[in-house]
Amino acid sequence: MITGPAIARVAAREAERFHAANPRAFVHHAAAKGWFQSVPFHWMRDWPSPVPIVAASAKDATLTSVDGQTYDDFCLGDTASLFGHSPPALAAALAKQASEGLSYMLPTTRGAALSERLAAMFDLPQWQVTTTASEANRAVIRWCRGISRRRKILTFNGAYHGAVDDAFVDLKAGAPLMRASLVGQVHDLRGTTIVVEFNDAEALTTALRGGEIACVLAEPVMTNVGMVRDAPGFLRTLRMLCDETGTLLVFDETHTISSGYGGHGVTHGPAPDLIVVGKSIGGGVPCAVYGFSAPVAERMAALNRSRSPGHSGIGTTLSANALAITAMDTMLGEVITPAAYDHMLRGAARLVAGLEQEIASGGLDWHVTQVGARVEFLTCPTPPRNGGEAKAAMHPGLEAAVHLFLANRGILLAPFHNMMLVSPVTGDDQIDRLVGAFAECIKALKE
Repeated sequence: MITGPAIARVAAREAERFHAANPRAFVHHAAAKGWFQSVPFHWMRDWPSPVPIVAASAKDATLTSVDGQTYDDFCLGDTASLFGHSPPALAAALAKQASEGLSYMLPTTRGAALSERLAAMFDLPQWQVTTTASEANRAVIRWCRGISRRRKILTFNGAYHGAVDDAFVDLKAGAPLMRASLVGQVHDLRGTTIVVEFNDAEALTTALRGGEIACVLAEPVMTNVGMVRDAPGFLRTLRMLCDETGTLLVFDETHTISSGYGGHGVTHGPAPDLIVVGKSIGGGVPCAVYGFSAPVAERMAALNRSRSPGHSGIGTTLSANALAITAMDTMLGEVITPAAYDHMLRGAARLVAGLEQEIASGGLDWHVTQVGARVEFLTCPTPPRNGGEAKAAMHPGLEAAVHLFLANRGILLAPFHNMMLVSPVTGDDQIDRLVGAFAECIKALKE
């Protein structure tokens, strides 16, 4: 059994070790007075180390800090670099594009090729490009409301979907409430956003059969509240209910692109009406896409013909800039391949087997969840069935101690929960080092 005092002892010892090994990081943060809280974006402070590691460079699945520390990187920019840092083909293509112009506000011939690659990979014929997945989700919600003439959307408790106001409603004791962590929220979204628990087919049925929902915005597997797998048959029920009620089904596959080539919908089904994919398809260059079926495209075109001219509320000046188009076309053409997924999935299976063996050897009631190349250990005895259970099962102090312990031994996990990503360039030696450090951590926590 792991006790509170043991967690505190390990956390304190590892904080001292981090401080001794990373003097330049502390100097950097003390000097970076122009940044709010010393970082260019505030959530960079959310790492469990005393101060965030300061990156110097990254290549393949390895990151190096300004203190000369080298990390086996299983965070990979929290999915942005899922296919490795700076793939050679991408670096060369970006350098060439940089000399030819970065943003034209005009289409390019390379963009036409990209649209064909997207259609072939994700099995949807029509596409649009945005700068972030948050922007793509916001656009998709607008389109779904516009073409359905329905005001409400449905999301699942604990979902994220980026910085989209409409998704910031949670459930507590079965009642909807505005997300407590939001800064400056003034509009009550509960009149237009319906929230139910993931895998609750009964609540989903009741909500959709009311006939007021424009779209369901969902990850096919929840990945932002830990990882919550779909119960057998739940996604088929979701697809059936959307068809029955005329509700559009949107899969946000920004994370579940890890499931396999083409994402979760293509790999496992069912097919959505619209899909959002961000981060990794640009190799870290800010960009995202949303795709949709031919019937949805026809309804969107009809809506465009009927509305007044002028700004639609969808898109920005930087949407579909030339650099983003080049990045995505290169990634889909040369980096994100079926062979890459074969390596990723084999490596993830190796990681799962190793973690499960060490958990069993340590006599812990933890478990491991896998979504393709995405792996997570949860410090609870049974896999959560929904976002509410997942949040209740979290142990922030314990998880922070584990993260810091691993970082001090050259293993970098995603900071927000216990997620590990396996890339096409992640080596078996890196996976084995992670498993070995994880075993060492369990031993330290049980002393």
